[in-house]
Amino acid sequence: MSLEFIGYIGTQLSSEIIDAPRSGLDLAHVEHTARIHEDGGFDRALIAFHSTSPESILVAQHAASVTRRLGFMVAHRPGFTQPTLAARQLATLDVVTRGRCAVHIITGGNEFEMRQDGSFIDKEERYARSDEYLEIVRKAWTSEQPFDHHGRFYRYEKAFSDVRSPQKPHLPVYFGGSSDAAIEVAGKHADVYALWGETHEQVRETVARVRAAAARHGRSVRFSLSLRPILASTEAAAWARAETILEQAREIAARKGKLDKPAPGNVGSQRLLDAAARGARLDKRLWTGIAGLLGAQGNSTALVGTPEQVADALLDYRDLGISTFLIRGFDPVEDAIGYGRDLLPLARAQALTRPDLSLRGAPRPEPVAA
Repeated sequence: MSLEFIGYIGTQLSSEIIDAPRSGLDLAHVEHTARIHEDGGFDRALIAFHSTSPESILVAQHAASVTRRLGFMVAHRPGFTQPTLAARQLATLDVVTRGRCAVHIITGGNEFEMRQDGSFIDKEERYARSDEYLEIVRKAWTSEQPFDHHGRFYRYEKAFSDVRSPQKPHLPVYFGGSSDAAIEVAGKHADVYALWGETHEQVRETVARVRAAAARHGRSVRFSLSLRPILASTEAAAWARAETILEQAREIAARKGKLDKPAPGNVGSQRLLDAAARGARLDKRLWTGIAGLLGAQGNSTALVGTPEQVADALLDYRDLGISTFLIRGFDPVEDAIGYGRDLLPLARAQALTRPDLSLRGAPRPEPVAA
């Protein structure tokens, strides 16, 4: 199974340990990090979506304009744009970038953020809406004739798109969400199912659930795992760096009054907090420190060690069925440079020589608490 690496292009330099004032959109930062990811050998870079952030499709278009090979995974929240229009926007972007785009569908588990953009329906309804939304988007991407649609959330007559993705049958669809409703929609529509950096045991369980959901629709799905690698020249130095990151994040969060956040409502964050409750160090080198500190608000678990050790740990996840790794650092620029220089070449080289247990039905790695 070949490996895919996805990085992260933020709209400004910030993270849990970089306390930057909101600047909206820093074009110089977007351009710089896009070039870093291309030069570092990343396959794609994520352009995130939030209810107050710059628009992800437009940011991706600008990042594409300063690169030639780098692909993009454009986060998109269904329900705020008509699906026929979204299909044309994404297909247009894929034409403009000459087939370098994918879309990451995030239905949304944060009620406050959803309401900022005017969505007041509950989680079950949101996933039902996403299901219908993606059905229409796929029709717009692939239908050779105008089509009608009369559904629960959308209604169209003679819908059609003149613009088509150069990728066949269409640009890839990544999908996130860990609830039962999310997994059902993923099984029906996802080309790649994305989950956060969980333990081996949790990943094995999720992969099985998604595969079963996809099988009910006669489909197969690939899998992506999101992590925050912390690298150093020695293992001791890497763990020391992790502790420094934790203290920096604690100080910034305390100053901003973000240490006592309410329990998250989305299942993905709850699963990360369940892992954190078992300990800060799990499996070979999974670190839950930031997830436990800040309430697992998104991609917040790390693999800690030397580049060789972290590459080996990534391949443990490959043995569980993971073929894509979405990695970003707590220092977004310097870590991306380090990943491209030190981690990606090692992981790819090890992948060529180490047997892929996911293809052979061999026993999977078992979690061992550190």
